Amino acid sequence: MKAGKCTVDSMYVGRFAPSPTGPLHFGSLVAALASWLDARAAAGRWLLRIEDLDAARNQPGAARSIIDTLARLGLEWDGEIIYQSRRRELYQQALEAMRSHTYWCACTRREIADSSVALAADGAQIYPGTCRTGLAAGKTPRALRVKVDRRPISYVDRLQGAQQQVLERDVGDFVLLRADGQYAYQLAVVVDDALQGITDVVRGADLIESTPRQLWLQGLLGYRAPRYLHVPAAVNGAGEKLSKQTGAAAVDPARRGDALRRALAYLGQPPTEDLACAVRAWDPSLVPARRVLAAEP
Repeated sequence: MKAGKCTVDSMYVGRFAPSPTGPLHFGSLVAALASWLDARAAAGRWLLRIEDLDAARNQPGAARSIIDTLARLGLEWDGEIIYQSRRRELYQQALEAMRSHTYWCACTRREIADSSVALAADGAQIYPGTCRTGLAAGKTPRALRVKVDRRPISYVDRLQGAQQQVLERDVGDFVLLRADGQYAYQLAVVVDDALQGITDVVRGADLIESTPRQLWLQGLLGYRAPRYLHVPAAVNGAGEKLSKQTGAAAVDPARRGDALRRALAYLGQPPTEDLACAVRAWDPSLVPARRVLAAEP
């Protein structure tokens, strides 16, 4: 399918898109379960996509472990599993479709840090537009960026409410093709969501600041924007997001009932190990409308 020519099915289509950097942990389970419940409660489809573009971060066997854990927990998906590492041609097509909106940048991370005066909400340096009008003499192109402007990007999150961001002020022109030749997350996720016909994105609120960038790319590519619901990102007692890097324990599928009850309670839902009951009881309005929430041990 060519970039810009996708359609979104009227039926609900959700997805879970983990990166295989380690086994499924509680924070990932929360996001997967919320997405699965929202899809099943709407009598919709739920797709599984492995976001394995960044080979350096992938852990051998992690994708298989995540897939097996989801299956043993009863979170069954529809259709074939998609792997981003096999879809690079589609991302290149999208870049070509946006050619007039992109430019090459020669800046290193250190140069950006030295010239940027502020940090974005997600902690990244705001790009000051150094190469927007062309590369300085003797500079070698490194990364491909997309131009943004000062028009507010607004949307209403189904849980977190009204959101707005001015990309030029809050993010700057952002990278679509990295200096190491890897397609950036923002590009890949937009292309995949569109070509898979995703109507609803339910994910952790640690990604909420990425949504305006994704809406921007959807507009440039002629894609229809999905609805968004960002659930609280699970953090440990030190306020760190649960991840492999912060030592998050793997979900043990042998303790399926405990894992499901704990995740449902975290989401404000009646705790049960019966997924059919959980689907019938699913009420997104009961999920705490917070960006982060501590995961009880």
